[in-house]
Formats: sequence, structure tokens, C-alpha cells
Amino acid sequence: MFAFSERYDAALAFAARAHLHQLRKGTDIPYIAHVVHVSTILLRHGFDEDLAIAGLLHDVIEDCGVSQETVAAEFGAEVARLVVAVSKPPGDLEWEAAKTAKLDQIAVGGPAVAALKAADAIHNAHSVSHDLQRLGPIIWERFKRGPEPTLGYYTAILTRVRGWLGDHPIAAELAATVAELDQSINRT
Repeated sequence: MFAFSERYDAALAFAARAHLHQLRKGTDIPYIAHVVHVSTILLRHGFDEDLAIAGLLHDVIEDCGVSQETVAAEFGAEVARLVVAVSKPPGDLEWEAAKTAKLDQIAVGGPAVAALKAADAIHNAHSVSHDLQRLGPIIWERFKRGPEPTLGYYTAILTRVRGWLGDHPIAAELAATVAELDQSINRT
């Protein structure tokens, strides 16, 4: 796959417009950086263009109010299916219920959904670990839950990813990232 195909570039522009005024939680980093990292992780592990594009768009339904139909019309039914599969289900769910629903989606989603969620979790958990090392426990003020529920959530993602992908290198990278987060939590 050419990482810079016309379709991929269109998805990058779409994601940039959708996330235009968003920042990473508690930082001044433009949100688009996260989705580019997720897509890059997928490309680095050799996944196809649909999955790389889903990486760019994985938060547009949940965080930007873009419809599944719009994603499907612009980038195809498979990309829309992948984005929906890693998005919080509709409704006003509490943190625990939303996270449980997302874990259930991975459990039934198949290998592509597991890979997409693994890439998302790799970047998110690495960011948390890095910020924890740099800034200390004050970072937990950004999140709805503290260190133990956060680590538990990433560990549960890893279990479901391994269920679909076994020892695939992206699962191994996620395992290393979760271990890094555990060490960062235990050092603070």
C-alpha cells in the first residue's frame, strides 16, 4: 500500500478538519497528532489501506459527530465498520459501562478491529506513561479514573487483542507499552 495515496490523503484531510479545534487531553498538542500516530503504527505493522484510513478516522464518529453514513460514503463500508467498532456506543454511558462496551466490541470485532484498537491503545498508553514520567501523578487530574482502573483497562484491551492476534508484532508492542505504563505507575 502506498501510504500517500489520494484516498489516504483525503482521509487525513477529513480527519484534520473534523478534529480542527481539538487538543489532546490536558495538553496543547493538536488532536490530529494522535490519529496520525495510530495510522502510522498500523502502517508500520503492514496493515492495509482500509485499516490505516480507519486509524486516521477512528475518533470522528465518537468525538466529532460525524455519522457512520458519511464515513461510509467518503471511504467505504469497511472503513465505516472499523470506525464504528472502536467507537463508544450511542447513549450517555458512565465511564465503566463505556469501557466495557468497547472491550466487548473488540471481543467480537475480529482481527482488524483488534489491530485498530491495539494501535489506539499503544499511542494512548504510551502518551500517559510518558506524561507520568515527565509530570508525575498530577496527570491523573486529566482523566475520569486514576492509575489502577486505567492500567486495568489497557490490560483488558491487551487480553482481547491477543485473543484475535496472538503473538502478532502489534500485540507484542501493546504488551510492551502496557508493561511500560505499569512501571511508570509504580514509580510515582
